[in-house]
Amino acid sequence: MSRDLNSPFRTKTVEQSIRDTEEPEHALRKSLSAWDLTVFGVGVIIGTGIFVLTGIAARNNAGPATALAFVAAGIVCALAALCYAEFASTVPVAGSAYTFSFASIGEVPAWIIGWDLVLEFALGTAVVAVGWSGYVRHLLHTNLGWDMPLALSGREEGATFDLLAFLLVVALTAILIVGTKLSARITAIVVAIKVTVVLLVIVAGLFFIKADNYSPFIPPAKPQPAGGGWDAPLVQELFGYAPTNFGVMGIFTAASLVFFAFIGFDVVATAAEETRNPQRDMPRGILGSLLICTVLYVAVTLVVTGMQHYTQMSPSAPLAEAFKSVNQPFFSGAISLGASVGLITVSMILLLGQTRVFFAMSRDGLLPRFFSVTHPKYRTPYRATILLGGLIAVLAGFISLGELAELVNIGTLFAFVVVALGVIILRRTRPDLHRSFRTPWVPVIPILSILSSLWLMMNLPTETWARFGIWMALGFVVYSFYGVWHSRLGREEAGAPGSAAGAPGTADPLKKTPPPGE
Repeated sequence: MSRDLNSPFRTKTVEQSIRDTEEPEHALRKSLSAWDLTVFGVGVIIGTGIFVLTGIAARNNAGPATALAFVAAGIVCALAALCYAEFASTVPVAGSAYTFSFASIGEVPAWIIGWDLVLEFALGTAVVAVGWSGYVRHLLHTNLGWDMPLALSGREEGATFDLLAFLLVVALTAILIVGTKLSARITAIVVAIKVTVVLLVIVAGLFFIKADNYSPFIPPAKPQPAGGGWDAPLVQELFGYAPTNFGVMGIFTAASLVFFAFIGFDVVATAAEETRNPQRDMPRGILGSLLICTVLYVAVTLVVTGMQHYTQMSPSAPLAEAFKSVNQPFFSGAISLGASVGLITVSMILLLGQTRVFFAMSRDGLLPRFFSVTHPKYRTPYRATILLGGLIAVLAGFISLGELAELVNIGTLFAFVVVALGVIILRRTRPDLHRSFRTPWVPVIPILSILSSLWLMMNLPTETWARFGIWMALGFVVYSFYGVWHSRLGREEAGAPGSAAGAPGTADPLKKTPPPGE
């Protein structure tokens, strides 16, 4: 089949993307409200980040000024969130950054970002499931005196399989098959528990704050030891700049770390197609969840660093250990329980996000169309959910992920860059589109989002960049041998030149039945 060399950079119009959502076999059920989306956002954002990273950042990077690091990271995410909100309300189609890129930049960039998101959400789900397994095993040992059999204890020495992590992903896969609304209800219950624990930390911790622990609020700067190689940040390898611990610049070093605690708000955008009123509710869900979590993060950090001097904070369980340090074991146990329960929703929403991106890519023909068929009763992408859930369950059960978790962060920041660029491009190419939510100060806000995201990416280890490059190269191979030849849009162009831009009524040559009427 002949191809114009520029055809892989063709864009799929917003109108065509929306029409595709109306095909009966490939349609998702619209059941989510702004409240559901906000709950999803809070559910996935509040996870291991606030329960772990607070102590690491305060002890090693910024001291009490870690609260300002959360503000800085929140601003970076807010810049990206404004761009996501415009796209999600304008193009209410499953796939998040993948779909947005297809509508603005082209098929090849869309494939790249979709491939990136598949890895990001898969590793994120597996990593969180493993973390949840560790919390549960710890609680069982501490409170019941019972230990899992060594062979089934995952990352313990001598273990071969993490049974709890495996079973969690399998259970969440079943829930997502039954329906997004059911997962939203379960998420709401778990999020209520998780937020209660965070509020408990804030309110109870206020009574144990010592003003001396805030002195100095911004500790004196300490240059990091000079080094190089795979473990060094890319910015150091390229420009010789070594990030600083403590001091004013230490706040930004800490921001690169605590940014991980915000990962997930972009997952809300993957549920745009399942939202009853996406034009109104998507911006509320994305921006609302981010604002709530930023406020909670800053409050928790101020309380915890006031309870215990930053030099004495635990790098593994700072919130629980802070209450232990003031002889409050009840609160310590409640925090550990809340953290273990809360991680359930993080895994579920990351898995939901991945299946929706995979579903959107499959519906476009860049992955086998077999996976874009929805369940006849539940209207969920059950085939993609079963495939991905099974693979991630095995990943969580058998493979030691280690530093691969950092790929989750570089993948997220890369998505931020692409979405911000897409907003600028679509404003120029499709000024006629109705936008119920408009990113303010375009192109200033998107450019700031791109620059801030790139800066955080540059602070990630060189090894992470190398692994990311390998995954992207593999993606190009898959696209070259499958996606470019099975692209639905490409086949439409080949069969009916000039009509693939999404002209109304254009038939899909891959379907035996005509598309539903306008």
